[in-house]
Amino acid sequence: MLVELLLFSLVLLNCICNGNAGVTSAFVRNEWPSVDIALDDQAIAVPKGYNAPQQVHITQGDNDGKAVIVSWITADEPGSNKVRYGLSDGKYHFTAEGSMQKYTFYNYTSGYIHHCLLDGLQYDTKYYYEVEAGNSSRRFWFQTPPPIDLDAPYRFGIIGDLGQTYNSLSTLEHSAQLGAETILYVGDLSYADRYKYHDVGVRWDSWGRLAERSAAYQPWIWVAGNHEIEYFPYMGEVIPFRNYAYRYPTPHHTSGSNNPLWYAVRRASAHIIVLSTYSPFVKYTPQWSWLQEEFERVDRVKTPWLIVLMHAPMYNSYNSHFMEGESMRVVFESWFCRYKVDVVFAGHVHAYERSYRVSNIKYNVSSGSSYAAPDKSAPVYITVGDGGNKGGLATSFKYPQPNYCAFREASYGHSTLEIKNRTHALYHWNRNDDGKRVPTDQMVLHNQYWWCRRSNGRRRTKRNNQSK
Repeated sequence: MLVELLLFSLVLLNCICNGNAGVTSAFVRNEWPSVDIALDDQAIAVPKGYNAPQQVHITQGDNDGKAVIVSWITADEPGSNKVRYGLSDGKYHFTAEGSMQKYTFYNYTSGYIHHCLLDGLQYDTKYYYEVEAGNSSRRFWFQTPPPIDLDAPYRFGIIGDLGQTYNSLSTLEHSAQLGAETILYVGDLSYADRYKYHDVGVRWDSWGRLAERSAAYQPWIWVAGNHEIEYFPYMGEVIPFRNYAYRYPTPHHTSGSNNPLWYAVRRASAHIIVLSTYSPFVKYTPQWSWLQEEFERVDRVKTPWLIVLMHAPMYNSYNSHFMEGESMRVVFESWFCRYKVDVVFAGHVHAYERSYRVSNIKYNVSSGSSYAAPDKSAPVYITVGDGGNKGGLATSFKYPQPNYCAFREASYGHSTLEIKNRTHALYHWNRNDDGKRVPTDQMVLHNQYWWCRRSNGRRRTKRNNQSK
């Protein structure tokens, strides 16, 4: 079956490379009500037990995948800062101690927020861990990635713009069926900014309990979106990203970043770069300078797959948020092509879209083509802003369909990227069709660095044989 899928996908990719027209899906979704899950619903219930740890989530804690940051909240009193962990369920031979903090947001006061680094972990190992507070404790597990290696296989899930509706719950449940080892989350988490005053903090708590069913077991690589900004002068809250920053740490220092909103990690055979659409990024800003240095640190011999995550897409053929990623595209697209980024995942638009390999880097305002053109050195751009939030779907397309758009559909869903080796990965987008998971868009992704080397080698060998 895998061979057949590869052959089918290669044929499909060949058609795409030869310039066949893109597809606008004819599927029309019967939307479930886009309303947030009620606070007394079991899906976001507070765990049983006095002061029981809640909103447990993990993310990568270092640059290479041998550390994990465990985060949780105790609502009533501080409890313990310690995480006990080991190689068997209930048998914990290691203990790590973290930190605790709390904050206020308008008249909301958070629970006690704990962050604990587990480092020095073994690769490709299942760990069991326990967080406790007094007489209440909860147990979870996670799997560390394989060692950094040229041909290490790995499976990523990609989710964006989740929110906390029943559509969001459907996305989480269906994503769990696909066995992703890590979630690449492309921004807009709780949508708590759609509330006011005390309810903003309350809805950050409820979202943390909703996401825990996945985020306590799989590392989520976080991207900040526009709904994390939360700039509210009418409440006296004017420091951007406060709720997000307190709750969702990132390992930014390990990649030389001075800001948790942009950073990089290596995992198995992938080098993953996270950018912040809503922070300064023009020339000589801290994010610009950091990214310039980070691209130079990428070693395609060790991590052949180069993945970029951001929130606002650079290429978008929906009327919703059209051209909002243009300024970042102007600044960074030439770097994406120069360093042969394989794929760029974004969210923001509440729908799905996949591009061809195109770039618009030849236009210099006064001359050159001002349209996206096929470019073999360019990444594939994929928008997965379809997690299920309260805002509903973006259903209005740009017509005629732009030449950069390969496939688009206004549905809720999620993606998987399954890396096979240094040259190939399988990509799928899965529609959440009223309670069913329906594989809808797929392709074989050729590695920009190693596939080109392989193809060039074949051409040289063919020419040499012909000359003999």
